[in-house]
Amino acid sequence: MADLGSVTWPPEPIRTKRLMLREPEARDRAALIELNASPEVGAYIGGARPRDELEAAIPAVPKGRPGQFVVDLDGAMIGAITLESRDGEHQAPRAAGKVELGYLFLPQVWGRGYAAESCAAVLDWFSGVLPGEPVVLTTQTANVRSVRLATRLGFVETARFEAYGAEQWFGVRSPGIQQGVGRSAL
Repeated sequence: MADLGSVTWPPEPIRTKRLMLREPEARDRAALIELNASPEVGAYIGGARPRDELEAAIPAVPKGRPGQFVVDLDGAMIGAITLESRDGEHQAPRAAGKVELGYLFLPQVWGRGYAAESCAAVLDWFSGVLPGEPVVLTTQTANVRSVRLATRLGFVETARFEAYGAEQWFGVRSPGIQQGVGRSAL
């Protein structure tokens, strides 16, 4: 059973060809609020959260928790990636004891391949720190771009279920998967 609590956190920043994946910092607060308040970002995750609620909830220094990465492009936050341990609260029965990948990006950077590049790097990092552990991913079936990215990252659909008023796609990425990631449609 995967336990992100056993991983030394934060890790050294992960660098890709164009991006840096790092722990959240005070300079990321405004972008974190914008990300979670965006109607476009919230379209497939239950809607945008009210800005005043986010202002009150996100601390001045939004320190990360194990598994939380900021996606940094040239010194600015453009998205966030999370790896979260699941303890059985998830709607999909096979999620208990697994780590789930999540990702959100600001709409102005969609379609440039940043999601594919950064998710692949985080999955490679995860494989190095917890070898042999599978990763799961859930997205709405209506979010065609996210389903397409998941399959390109090596996730295989194992279930569909209803949650949050929509059909959900649930996939598992087994250890040792080599993803065929090039430029993303996101």
